[in-house]
Amino acid sequence: MGHLTAKDAYKSLEERINWFTQGAPPTETLYQILRVLYSEEEAKWMALLPIRPFTVKKAARVWDTSEAKAERFLNHLCEKALLVDSEYEGIRKFVMPPPMAGFFEFALMRTRGDIDQKYLSELYYQYMNVEEDFIKDLFWATETKLGRVYVQEPVLTNRQTNHILDYERASHIIDEASHIGLGTCYCRHKAFHAGHPCEIDAPWDVCLTFGNVARSLAEHGGHARLISKEEAMDALERSYEANLVQIGENVREDPAFICNCCGCCCEALQAARRFRPMQPVATTNYLPQISWDKCVACGKCAKVCPILAIEIKESKKKGKKRAVVDTDICLGCGVCARNCSFGAIEMKRRPIQVVTPVTSTHRFVLQAIEKGTLPNLIFDNQAFASHRAMAAVFGVILKLPPLKQALASKQLKSVYLDRLLSSLLNTERKKEEKPAE
Repeated sequence: MGHLTAKDAYKSLEERINWFTQGAPPTETLYQILRVLYSEEEAKWMALLPIRPFTVKKAARVWDTSEAKAERFLNHLCEKALLVDSEYEGIRKFVMPPPMAGFFEFALMRTRGDIDQKYLSELYYQYMNVEEDFIKDLFWATETKLGRVYVQEPVLTNRQTNHILDYERASHIIDEASHIGLGTCYCRHKAFHAGHPCEIDAPWDVCLTFGNVARSLAEHGGHARLISKEEAMDALERSYEANLVQIGENVREDPAFICNCCGCCCEALQAARRFRPMQPVATTNYLPQISWDKCVACGKCAKVCPILAIEIKESKKKGKKRAVVDTDICLGCGVCARNCSFGAIEMKRRPIQVVTPVTSTHRFVLQAIEKGTLPNLIFDNQAFASHRAMAAVFGVILKLPPLKQALASKQLKSVYLDRLLSSLLNTERKKEEKPAE
């Protein structure tokens, strides 16, 4: 590896991070954050890694070092949660997570002595809550959102429960997960150290991760603790009781996380308050409907609404006060319905249903199309039919004139890519279920 100065190392790392569709706008605060999380040597080596999953052999070749040395360093980076690893058919691979949801949060998902967590929290607060570029880029640079809200299942009636889809249920995500990790809430941990403790004193030990991310964070550095499905449901119930909002990865299948969020600490919910009516995350398919006859204008629903979408207003026609929901900004979480003692709030299906990407790959591609960073996503694993198919599809799209490319993007989002991925996933599942000969 060639010689790099410290300044060059962190600049190269910043540029590497911004290969992601979701990046991190460069400011002096970002460089201070990177200096806390990465040593100069780590920054130098991380800046050379590819964006796609890679093997030890690939890292050794990129770094021009032995595989043994490369593996030791990769393990070290996993211990710091700067990389996550996975294994498929006996081959171990690594990938660098994006800033969020990713290595920013991982640094505060447990108490650590190797970094100054108070200083890091203050830097995070400056970068995300004072400076606005990162938050605006994170939540509004693409039409397809990073996260989506789950409706609180206990507030739904039996009739409504019959119509809720499996992927809309946080309980279903827990039940289907191969691994479940429980960690410290990054948002409340950060806010506490930054001098802005949670206003509702919500629990910290409710951050849920799933699948490979959960396993990697648990096995390397203890950033999460592997738990049972029963423990995960307990975390969910405790979050319901604390009036927290469930925000997970915006995919139908195998989401990597579900955060249990408060309006005072969560960046997404804070953004919903500050930049209304723009919505930073995908809503549920529900909206609260308030009964004129049952509402007594007690104001409790307005008080607990995490994004301040409810007000108590007086009606000139009816001559009485009642709670009114701003449906343009409402996330449909159901916290208000859970807290109504008079049964005046019922969750109803939205007239226009929200479209959710199928998988993480689907979401990545949609966001890359929208942001113009598609060339940074390289589908190089030719062993998988889905990678080969998508490489061919997007190779054609990139050759289209701008107007046709824009139209193709919308078509892909609404029809073709969804069907392509669903078909490929079904094919791969059937192969897995087929008995060995």
